[in-house]
Amino acid sequence: MTATMTAAHGETGQPLTLVERPRPAPGQGEILIEVAAAGLNRADLAQRAGRYPPPPGAPDILGLEVSGTVVGEGPGAARFRAGDRVCALLAGGGYASHVAVDEGSVLPVPDGMGLVTAACFPEALMTAWANVFDRAGLKPGEAFLCHGATSGIGVMAIQMARVYGASKIFGTAGSEEKCALARDLGADIAINYHVQDFEKIVKEAGGADVTLDMVGSDYIQKNIGAAKADGRIINIAYQNGMVAEVNFGLVLMKRLSLMATTLRARPVPEKSRIRAAVEKDFWPHVASGKIRAVLETTYPLAEAEAALAHMEKGGHSGKILLTL
Repeated sequence: MTATMTAAHGETGQPLTLVERPRPAPGQGEILIEVAAAGLNRADLAQRAGRYPPPPGAPDILGLEVSGTVVGEGPGAARFRAGDRVCALLAGGGYASHVAVDEGSVLPVPDGMGLVTAACFPEALMTAWANVFDRAGLKPGEAFLCHGATSGIGVMAIQMARVYGASKIFGTAGSEEKCALARDLGADIAINYHVQDFEKIVKEAGGADVTLDMVGSDYIQKNIGAAKADGRIINIAYQNGMVAEVNFGLVLMKRLSLMATTLRARPVPEKSRIRAAVEKDFWPHVASGKIRAVLETTYPLAEAEAALAHMEKGGHSGKILLTL
């Protein structure tokens, strides 16, 4: 008899409900994880709305990161064994009791860390490293501007920049409470974008070498204005819009680089490279507590629809998780 699992699923635009699905079998180099917690990401909202389909071969179930316990190994899996506590980056399938994933996208949960807490890290750490450090090349001694400073990715990016030795860290957020959190995480200057002009403040403080943006729209021109000469601006989303009127004069005069990336559809070897770099350079700081999770709240898997509504409403800080 085919083994089954429980998942939260709904057709495009429809509410999520619990369904029974065949349990995945781990393939070559993969492990099977019994899920303890799954992280929510804004990409989940886009997928459910039909704007961000899963890459070929990925499950149609939402969910880009999980934590849990290894319960099976596919052919060629060499690092993890049944009983190991792990967390993982996924191309999909996290809103379920079980998920199969290539070992190259998996991190060991540090001793003393709970499995629920561990689910806060994989997607945010790997996205921040791939963009801020790999693609945009933030170096020790450089200034970093992080928009969405208290988002799931923002809280990790700020802490990573701090332990890496950024000379000055700017963070934008939407309330005084969030600005206080950004400062607690390592931002030298926290900017309430509702009442302050981040471009003016960053320019007056010397400018940014690297900018991480998920807002887009009118922020594109303001990021250009706030950048130092030879600055790098990288977008991971365009939540306020993908269309903007841009004066490229400053891009030319400042020798700026404008970039944008996604992580989900990258091939397995590329994700493995990213995971390896995160594990080497930043996972020890997670284990020591220098980089910490910020957990907004948890919902049981059966309340996945309510969890997505919470995320869509905005106003939260850090991660929203589903627990099993």
